[in-house]
Amino acid sequence: MRKAIQLRLGDKPRLLAILSLLLVAGFLGTSIMAYQAAAHAVRVSIEERQLPVAAESVYARLQKDLVEPLFVSSMMANDTFLHDWVKAGEKDPEPIRRYLTEIQRRYNTLTSFFVSDLSLRYYHPSGVLKNVSPEEWRDAWYWRVRKLAEPYEINVDIDLANADALTVFINYRVIDADGDYLGTAGVGLAVDAMSGMVARLREEYGTVVYFVDEDGAIIAGTPSELAQAPATTRQVPGLAVAADRALAEGGGSFSYRGRNSSILLHVRWIPELRWYLFVEQNESTSIAGAKKALTLNIGLYAAILALALLAVGFTVDRFQGRLERAATHDPLTGAFNRLAFSAVAEQALKSARRSGEPLSAIIMDADDFKQVNDLYGHPEGDKVLVTAVRAALDSLRDSDLFCRWGGEEFLFLLPGCDTQEALAVAQKVRQAIAQATAQACSMGISMSGGIASLTEGEDIESLVRRADEALLKAKRLGRDRVLSAV
Repeated sequence: MRKAIQLRLGDKPRLLAILSLLLVAGFLGTSIMAYQAAAHAVRVSIEERQLPVAAESVYARLQKDLVEPLFVSSMMANDTFLHDWVKAGEKDPEPIRRYLTEIQRRYNTLTSFFVSDLSLRYYHPSGVLKNVSPEEWRDAWYWRVRKLAEPYEINVDIDLANADALTVFINYRVIDADGDYLGTAGVGLAVDAMSGMVARLREEYGTVVYFVDEDGAIIAGTPSELAQAPATTRQVPGLAVAADRALAEGGGSFSYRGRNSSILLHVRWIPELRWYLFVEQNESTSIAGAKKALTLNIGLYAAILALALLAVGFTVDRFQGRLERAATHDPLTGAFNRLAFSAVAEQALKSARRSGEPLSAIIMDADDFKQVNDLYGHPEGDKVLVTAVRAALDSLRDSDLFCRWGGEEFLFLLPGCDTQEALAVAQKVRQAIAQATAQACSMGISMSGGIASLTEGEDIESLVRRADEALLKAKRLGRDRVLSAV
């Protein structure tokens, strides 16, 4: 019974659970808010700065890549050989064929050409390709350039000389020294070469780059998360809506949901090609650093939390143990106090009634204990009490309850003991205390005791009261004895 007594002054698991919940909720709350703030800041930075800057950089690079074809076309338009050959009447096409062949070879262009406004012949490295006509839809570009106010245009069209392959043409107006229009000269770049340009731009700027025409057709490059480019943006789920808005609004910043993550998109109009430049960046990739930091923080915090909870648990155990001992034990003798008795007495009473076993109570009081304090002082009196308690505990079973009831008075609760068995225990304790105090202290003491056994329908208060009455009777009859209640 002495080992079974443990008051629940605090619920440690519950305390640790609440503490853990508060700490975890607080940390996760702040961590998630910090992550969301960082993710938002990254998203805003990408949308407002990185993608627009990348788009401008790509556009500048694109213009740079078109500088050489533009230079070659300008050189052709201003070449006196070409001017003189036209004015000489274009009698022999072989010189112009060799000229165009050399341009194509030297500058590695897909094609080179000259269309004479005098003869309307379309000259090509292979010879005279055809005669242009205002009635032919393929030749609409020439009549448009013929009326052009600017010196050149960049046009994307099919190339008759290369099996109608989609080609970027630099169409440069040829004007002689007198200001007369002689025709249009220039070179053509394969759109496939634009795909190589897209790949280089992707490596340089770390973004997905592709070109889309005014109708939404993907000319070069591939949208995010796709291995192969579809024919149009409308064939890409998520992108279709964003692309339609971009084309309708003439560009801007947008976002759409890809197959695996959110895609941030910036669209820029390229007037030279009459294409739209689409620049994309995967949002998940962009905030991967923030996610990694969040994961590391959570892992680190979990380790710190585990160590903190172990420390708290250890501290709570020690503190709770001290509190429980202070609340249930007499600080001088180490015996249980009245609070401990109250905590288990009702349980012992219910157990006795349920099992039908006897339950007895003993109250013992030191005889003439005041003389010890008066003759030898209170420290010696304390020593006598401590010695008496140890002797009493050594005489009891583990199932017996023993507590300091007050002053030099002690209470025993003996489960399974009837009056006679309790009387034998009381005599044993009385003799043990007398012997131990006589040997260890300056003055030995004797004990008087009263015994009462539980009766039908009796409660603990009544049981203790009857034992106390028997103790008083033993005192009146001369002390140093044990009597049982009637």
